[in-house]
Amino acid sequence: MKPVFGSVPLLLYFVKSCRASGADIALDAKATLLHRIDSLNLLIYTCLLTLTVLTIWVFKHRRVSWLHETGLAVIYGLIVGAIIRYAGSTNQVTYLDAHPEPNAKYNLSVPPDIVRFHFPDKIQISSGEIPVPNKTYAYSFRGEIVNLEQNEIDLKATFDPEIFFNIILPPIIFHAGYCLKRKYFFRNLGAILTFAMVGTALSALVIGSLMYGCVQLMPASLAASFTFLDTLYFGALISPTDPLTVLAIFSQLKVDVNLYAMIFGESVLNDAVALVLSGAIQNYEKRYSTDGGFEITAFLAAIGDFIGIFSLSLLVGAFIGCLTALMTKFTHVRDWPLLESALFVLMSYAAFLIAEVCELTGVVAVLFCGICQAHYTYNNLSSDSRNRTKQLFELLNFLAENFIFTYIGVSMFTFPKHHFDPWFIIAGFLTSTLGRAINIYPLSFLLNLGRKPPIPMNFQHMLFFSGLRGAMSFALAIRNTVSEARQAMLTTTSLIVIATVVLQGGAASHALAYLRIPTGQGQNDESEALPYRDVRSLYQATDTGRPPAEISFGLQNMDSTHSPSSDRASDTPRGSGDGGGEKARLARLWGAIDSKLLKPLLTHARPPLTETLPAFLRPLARLLTTTRQYTQGDNGLRRTDSDSDLCIDEPQPVPTTIDPQQLWPGLVDTRISVEGITGSNI
Repeated sequence: MKPVFGSVPLLLYFVKSCRASGADIALDAKATLLHRIDSLNLLIYTCLLTLTVLTIWVFKHRRVSWLHETGLAVIYGLIVGAIIRYAGSTNQVTYLDAHPEPNAKYNLSVPPDIVRFHFPDKIQISSGEIPVPNKTYAYSFRGEIVNLEQNEIDLKATFDPEIFFNIILPPIIFHAGYCLKRKYFFRNLGAILTFAMVGTALSALVIGSLMYGCVQLMPASLAASFTFLDTLYFGALISPTDPLTVLAIFSQLKVDVNLYAMIFGESVLNDAVALVLSGAIQNYEKRYSTDGGFEITAFLAAIGDFIGIFSLSLLVGAFIGCLTALMTKFTHVRDWPLLESALFVLMSYAAFLIAEVCELTGVVAVLFCGICQAHYTYNNLSSDSRNRTKQLFELLNFLAENFIFTYIGVSMFTFPKHHFDPWFIIAGFLTSTLGRAINIYPLSFLLNLGRKPPIPMNFQHMLFFSGLRGAMSFALAIRNTVSEARQAMLTTTSLIVIATVVLQGGAASHALAYLRIPTGQGQNDESEALPYRDVRSLYQATDTGRPPAEISFGLQNMDSTHSPSSDRASDTPRGSGDGGGEKARLARLWGAIDSKLLKPLLTHARPPLTETLPAFLRPLARLLTTTRQYTQGDNGLRRTDSDSDLCIDEPQPVPTTIDPQQLWPGLVDTRISVEGITGSNI
C-alpha cells in the first residue's frame, strides 16, 4: 500500500513536531524557574517583615527605645541585600546581542518602550530548509544595563518603581489623613501650613542652589551631567520629612500635644507638597528655552502648575470623600458591613487613581480623601465598619512602611542603578541639613511675631531634629534612574534616609532629654474624653432618649479636670496656638460652615438642613434630610463620632443625669447637682 506521505516529508514532519514539543518543554521549564524565583523573592521580604515584627515585640517587652522598627527594617534589609549580592547564584541571565538597523528612527536619549525580535520562518538543516512558524518576541524597557553578569535573583529583588506609587504609598498617605487628630491640627494650622508649604519650597530652593554650586566644584565628568533643574529636583525630593520614628517615641513618652501636632501635620502635608513641587519643576524643564537661559514665562507657568495641580487634586480627593459620605448616608449599605467596608476602601483608592488618570497628584487626592472620610463618612458607618476600616488601614500602613524601609536596605546592594560619588553624597548630607534649618528657624521667628504662645526655642530645635527622610523621598528618587545624575540622587537619597532613620530616630529620646522637653504629660484624646463618652453612653442608654427632667449628680470641677479642652498636656490655655487665646481663625470659619451646612448634608448630624438653610431652599433641605436626623433627637447634645476631638463650635450647656458610681467608684453622695457640661465636652 502506497503511503500517504513520502518518506522524506514524513521525516521532516516528525522533526518539526519534536522541535516544537521541545520548545514548549523548555518554555515551561523557564516559566517554572521564574515562578520559583518570584516566590523566593516574596518569601525573603515576608521573612524580613516577620523578623522585624518579632524583634519589635522583643524591644517593646524589654523597653528598648534606642532603635525604632523602621531602623530595624533598614538594617535587616541591608544584611539580606548584601547576602543576595555577594552569595552568588547559578541562574545567570541569558541575553542576546541586538543592534538597531541603520535607518531606525527613535530618540537616542529616550530608548524605545518595546524591542521586537523577528525570527526567520525557515530553519536551515543539512538536508534543506524546514518551514517553522514566524515568531516575534517583545521585550519591555527596563533600563540601562550596568552589570551583564547579574543573576535572576538580583533582578527579581528589585521592583518596578510604579509599584511604590500605585500600591505602597496610597495606604500610607490615606492612613495619615484618616487618623489625623484634627483638634490640635486646626489649633496649629498656621504653623503647619507655613512649615509644610512655604518651608518645603524654601528648603528645596536652598538645597538645589547649594547643590548646584557644589556640583560645579566637583570633577568635570559629574558636573557635566547636572543642570540647575536637576539639583533643584533633588532639593524637592529630599525636602519632605517622615518622622515616624520620632512620633512613635513622642506617643510613648506623652510629649506635648502641640509639638506632636506640628511635626505630624507638617510631615503629612509636605509629602504632598514635595510631590507636586517636583512635578512643577519637571513641567518647567519642558518649557525651558534651548539656550539654557531663565524664562519668566516658563517660571510663572510652573508656579501656576503647582497651585493648580495641588488645588485640583485636593478637590478630587474631597469630592470622592463627600460622595462616599452621601452614598453611605442615603443607602442602607450599612446593613451589610462587609459591603460597606469594601465600598469605603474602593472609593478611597479610586480617589488616588482618578487624580493620576487626570494628570494630577494622587497623593494629594488620597490624603484629603482620608481627611474627608474620617470627618464625614466615618459617622455614617456601622460600628463593625468603623472598627474594620481603622484596623485595616493601620495594618496596611504598618506593613507598607516597614516594607519600604526593608526594600531601601535590600536595594542598596541589589538595585543596579546606584552611582556612588563621595563628594555628591557629602554635599547632599550637608545641604539637606542646612535646608531643614532654613525651613524651621526663620519661619518660626516670623510665626512667633503673631503667635501666642510662641514656639519655644527647644520646640524649634526638636522640629529641626525631627527632619527624618523616608518613603516619599525614596519613591521620588527611584522613579527615574536613567541618567547618571538621577542615579547619584538615588544613592545619596537612600543613604540619607538610612542615616536619619537609624541615627536620628535612635537618638530621639536623648534629644528630648537634652532639650528638656517635658514628657509624661500628654494625654491622648481618647483617654481625655473618656468621662464624657461615658456620660454620653449613659445618656443614650435611657429609654426615652431624652435627659430626665431632674438634674442629678455633678462635680463642680468636672469640666476643668476631665475636659479635652483643658489641655493639661500642653500647660497652655484652651485654643492656644495660632490665633492667640482663641481657636485659629480658619478653624472658627470652617466650623461655622461645617456644623451648619456640611455635617447635616453629608451625615445624620443635627441640626437638620431644614433649620439652617433659608426658607426658599426648604424643599431641597427636606429632600437631603433623612428620617434619622428628625427622629434621633438633639437637645443640644452632639453625636458620638470621629470628631469628638475637634472642638470648633461651642453649644450651650446641657443638663444631664448619670450614675457617679459608674464613672468614679467610691463616691458616697450619689445625688449631686451639676450644670455646665457642654456638647463639645460630651
